[in-house]
Amino acid sequence: MTSTLHQAKEALGTRLRDLRKDAGLTGRQLAEQTGWPGSKISKIEYGKQTPTDDDIRVWCHVTGGGDQADDLIATVRDIETMYVEWRRKLRTGTRRRQKASVLFERETKLFRWFEPLLIPGILHTAEYASAVLRRVIDFYEVPDDLDAGVSARMERQHILYKGDHQLRIIICQQALQTSVGGPGIMIGQLDRLLAVASLPRVQLGIIPERADYVVPSNQFIMFDDHMVHVETVSAELMISQPREIALYSKAFDRLDQLAVHGTEMRRLITDELRRLSGPDC
Repeated sequence: MTSTLHQAKEALGTRLRDLRKDAGLTGRQLAEQTGWPGSKISKIEYGKQTPTDDDIRVWCHVTGGGDQADDLIATVRDIETMYVEWRRKLRTGTRRRQKASVLFERETKLFRWFEPLLIPGILHTAEYASAVLRRVIDFYEVPDDLDAGVSARMERQHILYKGDHQLRIIICQQALQTSVGGPGIMIGQLDRLLAVASLPRVQLGIIPERADYVVPSNQFIMFDDHMVHVETVSAELMISQPREIALYSKAFDRLDQLAVHGTEMRRLITDELRRLSGPDC
């Protein structure tokens, strides 16, 4: 379990424990009144077990906290959606996952996106996206819907041209050098990167390969100040705690200070294009 998920469960348990104490009940007394084993009370309060909606309603009824039931149930549901294993998320293929992103991104005004190893999906060419999603399908052994997944990923790029979205994107220089699909596909992708970087709603920064280490970092996407999306090898994590969102915002600003923009950013891309094209190009 990720530390973020565990912390969310512990925070929920603390709220429920406070309700019990405010009602003047011991854990044993609450167990007797609910008909639950005492171990269940302890596990919920210490974040070892996630209560069901009915558990929350019973707890609030017995402790006199009925007015908090709806909010606590909403918190439980946030926890349930916070951490989703990739095999579960991709069980019907890649298209559904991409379509879900379209709906979520459509509502976002400010994107802050950090990618250390790959070009961000929102900037992919169809060929680069195909090579990436092929790896995803093969690695997770999920249904092969490659063409549909690529089509849905391309649909996500509408936000580059429509609406009032703003995108602040930071990548590491390594993302220019990570070979995805071979030189031909990389040349097309880097040309695409130069073109997109000229759009008024896109601010692209590149962290040079010998930049100083200044902040702990991993891939993440910030959707306004409401949600942070993090991809791990085994799952995707949706973070909504304000304290944690503030940390990601701080990290993004530090990373942005390391990045080069404008002319220097374009030079890094064109240098890599020259390398891929060969000395005679």
